[in-house]
Amino acid sequence: MKVLVIDDDRRLCAMLRSYLEGNGAQVAERHDAGSGLALLADGSFDAVVLDVMLPDFDGFEACRRIRASSDVPVIMLTARGDETDRVVGLELGADDYLPKPFSPRELLARLRAITRRNRPSPQAVELLRFGELEIDLSAREVRVKGEPRLLTSHQLEILAVLARSAGRVLSREQIMDGVRGEALEAFDRSIDVHISRIRAAIEDDPKQPQRIVTVRGVGYVFTRSQP
Repeated sequence: MKVLVIDDDRRLCAMLRSYLEGNGAQVAERHDAGSGLALLADGSFDAVVLDVMLPDFDGFEACRRIRASSDVPVIMLTARGDETDRVVGLELGADDYLPKPFSPRELLARLRAITRRNRPSPQAVELLRFGELEIDLSAREVRVKGEPRLLTSHQLEILAVLARSAGRVLSREQIMDGVRGEALEAFDRSIDVHISRIRAAIEDDPKQPQRIVTVRGVGYVFTRSQP
């Protein structure tokens, strides 16, 4: 696992480098957004750990620029664990977030989870088709009318969980449990943000979704066929 850490806290970067490399990862670090994005463009990384507060421009803008050209998994670091920061980051395409302070062990676990989801298995071939929508899990790609639609690894997994249970209403807990393999809080708004991004990618009219429908007070259902 090759990880790029973009954070201006040099002590934190040194600590993360020591821990992650001690657990088999390769780590590169940069202390401002501009040099971090330049290194990302020149190298092949399995994941990016991106701080919100950076000296040149913030992590939100950096995440937006990353998502304009890459689907590399991104974990954003927030100083306060502020829900607003978290939601903005997810809306811009981050796969996960981690509020400071955090343990390096938790970061490693999250990195392993998102890179595992983003790494296709050579033996696993799974293609889900629903009319003009194709979810190609072996290629880690979603297509509508043959055109690729950009989703993060986390969003692709959420879509897959819903599609595999087409016609069945799933609660937020069931969806997140299917993605991460662990129960999350019932009121975690991150699932709603991800669903919004998925709708923007696959629906003809995201404001009036026909494929992923909200069941008020319960959760979401992926329809087998559109009207």
